Amino acid sequence: MAEKSQNFDPKYDDYDFPTTSPEARAGHPGHTTEEQDAKIFQLRSLLEQEGYTERLDTLTLLRFLRARKFNVEAAKLMFVECEKWRKEFGTDDLVRTFDYTEKPQVFAYYPQYYHKTDKDGRPVYIEKLGKIDLNAMYKITTGERMLQNLVVEYEKLADPRLPSCSRKAGKLLETCCTIMDLKGVGITSIPSVYGYVKQASAISQNYYPERLGKLYLINAPWGFSSAFSAVKSFLDPVTVDKIKVLGSGYQSELFAQVPKENLPKEFGGTCECEGGCALSDAGPWQDPQWSRPPKWATATTPAPEQQAESASAAAPADDSAAKETAA
Repeated sequence: MAEKSQNFDPKYDDYDFPTTSPEARAGHPGHTTEEQDAKIFQLRSLLEQEGYTERLDTLTLLRFLRARKFNVEAAKLMFVECEKWRKEFGTDDLVRTFDYTEKPQVFAYYPQYYHKTDKDGRPVYIEKLGKIDLNAMYKITTGERMLQNLVVEYEKLADPRLPSCSRKAGKLLETCCTIMDLKGVGITSIPSVYGYVKQASAISQNYYPERLGKLYLINAPWGFSSAFSAVKSFLDPVTVDKIKVLGSGYQSELFAQVPKENLPKEFGGTCECEGGCALSDAGPWQDPQWSRPPKWATATTPAPEQQAESASAAAPADDSAAKETAA
C-alpha cells in the first residue's frame, strides 16, 4: 500500500516524533484506508459522547481498533474497560509516584528489564523466567508491588521509550522486541511460569494492545514446545505469529534481530554495562539527543466528573485533517 499522510485531529494529536509506521499494512499509521480513517473519527466521537477526554489521540485509537479488527463497538468496549481499569488501578498517579526501591533485590530472583534496541530500532525487553523464586521475592516485596512495577514499565514503554526510539530511527515505532529466557525452567515448574505469562499477557493484551513486535522464548526446555499449546489458547493468533520458541541454539536467530553489541554478554552479546545490564536501563530514552520529558511527568488527570463536563461542553470533534509534519 502506498504511503500517505495520516489524517490527524489537532485537538488530540500532539506528537514530537515520527508518525508514519514502517509496516506498510492497512491499519497502521500512514497506511490507513478512508474507511479506517472514518472509523477512527467514529470511535473518538462515541467516546467523547460518553465523557472521555484523555487518550483520544489517533495513534492510541488506531491501536485499539487494530486489536479489535476495526470493529468500532468492540474497540470502544475495550477502550472503556481499559479506562475503568486505569482508574481502579490508579495508573496515572502510579507512574508519577511509584518508587521500586527493592528492584536490585527483586532482580536477583526475577530479572526483567529494558535494554537498548533491536535492528529495527525497537526497545528490547528481557525477562529471565528460570530465575523466578516467588517465595524469596515475597520476603522482599509483594505481589501487588510487582504488578505495579509491571504497569509502570508499560507506561514508560509508551513514553518515553518508544518516542525516543522513533526519533532515533526516523520512523514510528510502536512495539518492542521481547526476550524471555527459560534457562533453568524445568518441566515441573512450567505451570507456575505459565501462570505469570498468562497474567502479564492479559494486562498487555487488554490494556496495552499492539505493543508486541517479536517475542523470543530462548533456552526452551525439553517438552516446552508441545506444552506451549496451553499458552497459545489464550493468545490472539496475530500474537502467536510473533512468537518464536528456541532451544539452547538460539543465538544465530536472535542475532539476526538484535545486534550483538546491544545484547548482554550472558546471552552471547558483547554488552557489559557498568553496574550490570539489568539495572542500566540503557537505550535512546537515556540519550538527551532523542529523549524528551514524558508527558505524564507534568500531566494532570481531570476528575471523572470534570471529564464529563468538559466533554459535554465541547464542540463536536473537528473532522478536518491535520497533515503529518513529523519526519
